[in-house]
Amino acid sequence: MARILIIDDDQLVCDTLSDLVALKGHEAASARDLGSGLPLARDKAFDVVFLDVRMPDGNGLEAIPLLKALSNSPEIIIITGFGDPDGAELAIKHGAWDYLEKSATAQEINLVLARALQYRQGKQAGQDTASLQLEGLVAKSPQMKASLELIALAARSEAPVLITGETGTGKELVALAIHNNSSRVKGSFVVIDCAALPPTLAESVLFGHVKGAFTGAERARDGLVKQGHGGTIFMDEVGELPENLQRIFLRVLETGRFRPIGMSQELSSDFRLIAATNRDLDQMAAQGHFREDLLFRLRSLSIHLPPLRQRPEDILELTSHHLRKIATRRGQAPLDFSPEFARLLMAYSWPGNVRELIHALERAVAAAGEGSELLPVHLPINIRIFAARSAISREPAAAASPEQPFPTWREAKQDLEAKYLRQALAVSGGNLKKASLLTEISLPRLYELLRKHGLKGQG
Repeated sequence: MARILIIDDDQLVCDTLSDLVALKGHEAASARDLGSGLPLARDKAFDVVFLDVRMPDGNGLEAIPLLKALSNSPEIIIITGFGDPDGAELAIKHGAWDYLEKSATAQEINLVLARALQYRQGKQAGQDTASLQLEGLVAKSPQMKASLELIALAARSEAPVLITGETGTGKELVALAIHNNSSRVKGSFVVIDCAALPPTLAESVLFGHVKGAFTGAERARDGLVKQGHGGTIFMDEVGELPENLQRIFLRVLETGRFRPIGMSQELSSDFRLIAATNRDLDQMAAQGHFREDLLFRLRSLSIHLPPLRQRPEDILELTSHHLRKIATRRGQAPLDFSPEFARLLMAYSWPGNVRELIHALERAVAAAGEGSELLPVHLPINIRIFAARSAISREPAAAASPEQPFPTWREAKQDLEAKYLRQALAVSGGNLKKASLLTEISLPRLYELLRKHGLKGQG
């Protein structure tokens, strides 16, 4: 018997779903708003949560990370009366199992619920995310914890995986984690950078050639596909794969067979494919620049990595991790960092994502020299300028006056509190639930503090 929670402001929907759940032999509970539903989800271990979008006290989509961050991490089925393709995409990217409209039939709802429970049962019987070998992946945020579940699922499978996300989000690290936790870990991990394939030699690089196959082929050469036999091939920036090779590689992916240039017979390679891209392959396929049939094969399993600006909970954890790595490489003890240094890291938007953070830390350590603590002055100048401009735009400087009285402790404390809250809103993009997670201030208390200082957020 599974435990199902229904969070919906429509009593009729709650009653109908509760009846459907009970008829299938499961236990149901319901809540009419997020304020009562989220505490209920925290207090009891539910397997599945049916979640409405438009709630009296917030947007259900924004509650997905909070629910996925729970220790039992329930499967979430969004059910709404307002169909929204963008909302459906956002829900799936945030870790929802499925997205249903309230016009769905009882049969459709039961099928989605059964599939979610079946998936959950298989996931619980498989590899625990705590035992994954992650090699540099940090997952403190709800979004990355959801990605870990998909990494564990992919590691148990042989199906092709497509990893999407902005440049610098760690797509190769995720591919390596899948390989290292799979049955192919003893095989090779071959990286193919599709953006760097030389146009005239791309086919030779992938599939190899025999001696004399073309001018300059003075000896036979194995291609990367053959080198991946028994292991994993990671095709980075797969959207850059030349169009003439997309058809050839699709056949290799389907049959496991390929022909080196100049060879009369085919060879075989048993490899597992993981691909990654920062491009919109659906749009490319619609425009005729990427084969739709190849896209379908690539994303048998999909993992989307959020940008660093959407996972602020991971920034300081990543900072500590990479400072340790830098120290090990330099043969010295890891440097500490000041609270001001940490605040600048949290306030910056990180357009280059984790890769940019690593480069900034390497620059800071080099600038610190023999110092024992990293300070804001050690960071790259563009980050310091961003922080300075942001601070000025948020807090217009008061006109100086020699007659201005020195503030009391109470006044200074109020100013500091307001400044902290403004910074939390800036880092979270005004999202109160994210700000609550970031500051570890409960939502009711956060609402109270914002009202006190005349500040507003969203949700």
